[in-house]
Amino acid sequence: MLEKVLIANRGEIALRVLRACKELGIKTVAVHSTADRDLKHVRLADEAVCIGPPPSAQSYLDVPSIISAAELTNSDGIHPGYGFLSENADFADQVEKSGFKFIGPTGETIRLMGDKVSAKQQMRRTEVPTVPGSEGALPEDPDEIILIAREIGFPVIVKAAAGGGGRGMRVVHNEEVLLSSIQVTQSEAQAAFGSPVVYMEKFLQRPRHVEIQVLADGQGNAICLGDRDCSLQRRHQKVIEEAPAPGINDALRNEIGDACVRACLDMGYRGAGTFEFLFEDNAFYFIEMNTRVQVEHPVTEMISGVDIVREQLLIAGGAPLSIKQEEVQLKGHSIECRINAEDPRTFMPSPGMIKTFHAPGGHGVRVDSHVYSGYTVPPHYDSLIGKLITFADTREAALVKMRQALDELVVDGIRTNAALHRELVTDSSFMAGGVSIHYLESKLEHEH
Repeated sequence: MLEKVLIANRGEIALRVLRACKELGIKTVAVHSTADRDLKHVRLADEAVCIGPPPSAQSYLDVPSIISAAELTNSDGIHPGYGFLSENADFADQVEKSGFKFIGPTGETIRLMGDKVSAKQQMRRTEVPTVPGSEGALPEDPDEIILIAREIGFPVIVKAAAGGGGRGMRVVHNEEVLLSSIQVTQSEAQAAFGSPVVYMEKFLQRPRHVEIQVLADGQGNAICLGDRDCSLQRRHQKVIEEAPAPGINDALRNEIGDACVRACLDMGYRGAGTFEFLFEDNAFYFIEMNTRVQVEHPVTEMISGVDIVREQLLIAGGAPLSIKQEEVQLKGHSIECRINAEDPRTFMPSPGMIKTFHAPGGHGVRVDSHVYSGYTVPPHYDSLIGKLITFADTREAALVKMRQALDELVVDGIRTNAALHRELVTDSSFMAGGVSIHYLESKLEHEH
């Protein structure tokens, strides 16, 4: 068992990790920038170390400072949360080389799954369905490229192998502009990611974003905790997530879950992970794997009863999984609304002091948030200030609870996107279930 964990993150996920540590009797170390000394987890941690000024590059992304803080406090594990260094393979290697446990997969696994080409090859090996596309990087021969595109069928999407977060992609609708589009994407990829390697896939017109949550202990055990639908997105950023994904039959759900478990076992995966898929016409297509805990992990916790962060900590401490697949019982429905400090119409960030914060409550309502009355939201980081999660026996009942919770939520002093959420949870298409990843952007476009 780990005895002391350094939390290399901030905000709600840092508080989430701290709570899981405390429940397990693990001592905690909070590292923070000068802008974050008033964060809730910094006040609650056993020890706190300031690692630099507000800019992330000089604090939360400063590997030597984080390692030094771990040495200084005699920590034995480092939890990276999500974002920042959580999927940085070099950081994971450095943590382990310095004698600490990285609470996540090995650097080698992060590298394998962080490159979209090698990730896709790994999936094909274990028969996880992938989007039809080029087998790896595109060749240099233009004729070969055109043949590949014809085989896939237009429209196609050209993607940077090292890309992410919606960058380094271009949709091509016909053969005439294919080669020039590839050249432009290669130049952009080189400039943004330091690698010109691109690959090509079929462009799905109206897919949903459905992901599978897994846990594996690196000791030959892996389980699937069901799926989530994260299709309500704006600029590739998720807005509302739910579990399970509506309207998917159980046979298909079990089949894809089993395939993801096979993939984990094949690569010796360790920790929590998420397989992300596009889902269209009753078919799953793998797009990427997130080798960390996800922002939306609470909805899976609600329907499975499994504490994902607790499992991460136990696995890192060398324990085998505490639950077997046959013991996983998914029941009910859970919905999560991401509450951001931003204007609900323009989406401009809205940092500043929260004069009054009142969290909703009641049966089946969970709030994961680091903010409090009098807390000042700094302008330097992501605008997420909390997550509102509801749980009930049915999707309809979970939506009713969410409407009530959003009505109870009070955040005064700054603007938030709560008004957008109130609109979405009464939107007839969303209420029916199964909207595509383009739905929200197209809805917002028509309203403006």
